[in-house]
Amino acid sequence: MDDAVPNRNPSDKDDAVAMVGEVRHSIDPVVEARAIRKIDWFLIPAMICGYGLVYYDKAILGSAALFGMTADLKLSVVDNSTVPPTVDTRRLSWATSLFYFGMLGGLYPMTFALQRFDMGRILGAVVILWSAICMLTAAVTSWQGLFVQRFFLGFVESIIPTGFMCIVSGYYTQSEQSLRQSWWFSSTGLFTIIGGALNYGFAQITGGGLKRWQYIYLFGGSLTFIFGLFCFALPNSPVSAWFLSNEERFAAVERLRYGQTGVRCTKFKSSQLKEAVLDIKVWLIFVMMASAYTVNGAVSGFGPLIVSTFGWNTLQSILFQFPLGGLCFIVILATGYIGSKVKNIRIFMLIFTCLPVIAGCAIIWKSTWSHHAAAPIVGYSITGFFGGTVSLIITIGMANVAGHTKKSFMAATIFVAYCVGNIVGPQLIWSQTKSRHYPALWLGLIICYIICIVASTMLYFVLRAENKKKMALLEDEAERAKLAFQDLTDKENPYFRYVY
Repeated sequence: MDDAVPNRNPSDKDDAVAMVGEVRHSIDPVVEARAIRKIDWFLIPAMICGYGLVYYDKAILGSAALFGMTADLKLSVVDNSTVPPTVDTRRLSWATSLFYFGMLGGLYPMTFALQRFDMGRILGAVVILWSAICMLTAAVTSWQGLFVQRFFLGFVESIIPTGFMCIVSGYYTQSEQSLRQSWWFSSTGLFTIIGGALNYGFAQITGGGLKRWQYIYLFGGSLTFIFGLFCFALPNSPVSAWFLSNEERFAAVERLRYGQTGVRCTKFKSSQLKEAVLDIKVWLIFVMMASAYTVNGAVSGFGPLIVSTFGWNTLQSILFQFPLGGLCFIVILATGYIGSKVKNIRIFMLIFTCLPVIAGCAIIWKSTWSHHAAAPIVGYSITGFFGGTVSLIITIGMANVAGHTKKSFMAATIFVAYCVGNIVGPQLIWSQTKSRHYPALWLGLIICYIICIVASTMLYFVLRAENKKKMALLEDEAERAKLAFQDLTDKENPYFRYVY
């Protein structure tokens, strides 16, 4: 196998080689445990807050629409030529979707900027720019201005999710990634609750020179600015983790050797990009993510509005986001924990979490929407299982690629699919079909989750087949240790093993 990687240029290799070399070293398990604990306490709370702000920022629109933004910016149009008059909310749908068009525009350049340049400086500068764009929403006076703001907000926020996925894959082993990816993504549910509580508080404001929805955006932008200052302290990898001692840094890097996933390589490799584009695993993950995230596209932008159609007032509609958020939070952490303890159970859990989402959509669609109806609220709440589905897709996708350029491409592709799902979701809400319970929305979401189940099943068999080929090869422990930090892809490295 040595001939497959002849005399590689040092810049082609992983940053870890300079620290731990190409020969396996023994490390003190006490030091290793201490290093993991320090990494957890430095990274996980920050990532929870960071992605929570991303989720809160884009979900503000649903509550702001109830607080007067719809009328102030003319996001809905009343057609008085019909009897009775009809309301067209397509402008609000596009305001939701344009955020994700912005993300689509920013995902690949932002992801590869993080690979090529100093991570802390890039992340910090972009997050501070994001905070300014968020606060400037309060100055928007028309729906056209909101469209522009939403696009650029999505563009700069695209740096967060892809950056976090690459950070976790560079600091943790394959078995550890399941729980750590789920921790930061769990803020989807956590900040549904926190954001709902904050928005409920803003709903009580009756005085002041600004509208209630303007205060929300100023507050969200201020929190984001504080997070941006923290980002400047973020190291590129465990090799340069300033919060670890020299001994702990060595242990933090060496322990990643066996998994063959690497730490970080700043050189962009076109060969890895080509391999990623032609890898069926990448595109199955894309289909799974795009299908699964259509639910969020509808819920984050229209959740409170949908609930209000069940006969609940504005404040009650915000409070009913809490059960969905709580269930989402619990399911994400539960699947992450189980995935870290039980081998090759992730795809089975993924398929299982799809089923309650399908059931919830069917309940909402087919139940009676009477005043203070309970059944559609129950259905709406159990769609919170989607958080577990999406978290598992992220974990499976990032744990099954190696080579830093390929990992960066996978991370960006996952969130391109995330954007596609979020763009499609709001477009399925047709205000003129409200009396028929938005059939296009619920039928569309059910079909998407069936597609996700089919794609997950296909991925399971692809990963199993790939592992069987690799298991047939004779293993050489010295060679395994040497290849670990050569920045090889999962296909190039005979010792890489897929997890499912």
